[in-house]
Amino acid sequence: MRIIAAATMLALGLGATAAHAEDWKKDYKVVNFGILSGENESDRIARYTPFKEYLKKTVGVDVEIFTAGNYDGVIQALAANQIEFAFLGSSAYAAAYTESEGGMVPLLTQQQEDGSTGYFSVIVVRCDSPYKKVEDLKGKTLAFADPDSTSGYNVPYFNLDKQGFKPTEFFGAIPFSGSHEAGVAGVANGQFDAAATYINNEVNGIPQRMEAKGMIKKGEICWIWQSPEITSGPFTARANLPEGLITAMKTAVMNVPTADPVAFKEMSGAEKSTAKGYVEVNHERYQWIIDMRDWFKKQRRG
Repeated sequence: MRIIAAATMLALGLGATAAHAEDWKKDYKVVNFGILSGENESDRIARYTPFKEYLKKTVGVDVEIFTAGNYDGVIQALAANQIEFAFLGSSAYAAAYTESEGGMVPLLTQQQEDGSTGYFSVIVVRCDSPYKKVEDLKGKTLAFADPDSTSGYNVPYFNLDKQGFKPTEFFGAIPFSGSHEAGVAGVANGQFDAAATYINNEVNGIPQRMEAKGMIKKGEICWIWQSPEITSGPFTARANLPEGLITAMKTAVMNVPTADPVAFKEMSGAEKSTAKGYVEVNHERYQWIIDMRDWFKKQRRG
C-alpha cells in the first residue's frame, strides 16, 4: 500500500511539474517571431510560413511572423516586448542587446554541411563591368544594405576602412538600398556600381538565391571583395520570457531539420541551401560585434 501511495504521489508531483512548465501558455496565446529584411516581404513570409505552421503544431500555440521595412523595426519590436523571438544577424543581435540593456539571449545559430557556422560579406558588381577590384570603385557608388546589417554594412564598412578605403572619402556615394536584394538588383539594373551583401559559400547566398528565383540572370553578378568570416547570427529570445517558453521554442527550432525537413529547407533558402541544422551559442560569441559597433560610435563622435 505504501508503495502504491508513493507511486501515486510521485505521479502527481510529475504532473504538477509538467503543468507548471506549461503555465506560460496562459499568458502567451500567440508567440511572435521576427525576420529581418534581407529580401522582399512576400518572399520572406512565404519562406517562413511552413516553419510557422510547424511551430504551431510543435509548441502548441498560435504563432505569427513579424516583418518590418528595415532591421531596426525588428530590433525595436524585440526591445519593446512586442515580439518574443527573432532570427537576427550578428550586428542586429548586438543592436538589440544594446538597445534592451542586455535583455536578449542568443539561443541557436545555423550550421552548414561542412560544419561551419559563419558566412561572408561580399561586394558585388555586374560581371560585365570594368570593376575587378575595390580600387576600381574609387569615386563610384557603393550601396550598403541597412545600418543594422552585419554583412550589408557593419563588417564591409569596418574592414574597408581598415584596408585603407575609407568609405565616406573613397566612394562617390554610399547610400542604403534598404535590403540585400534591393542592393543586388540595383547593381544589376545599373542604379548602383556596387553593393554589399552576403554569401554563405560559393553556391549559397543572396546573389545565388536571387538567381534561383529569377530576379537576376545567371552570371550577371560577381563579387570582387570578400570579408573575413562572420559568425552567423542567432535565433534570439527576450531574456524576460518564461523559461518554459524559451525551452519549447529552442527545442522546436533545433529539431526542425529532422522533424520537418520541408520547412527547414524553405527557411534556409530552398534548393541551394547547404545548411544542415543548428548549434547552441552564447553571448560571448557576439561580443566582438558589439565592440565593432562601439568603434562606429567613436568614429561618428570623432
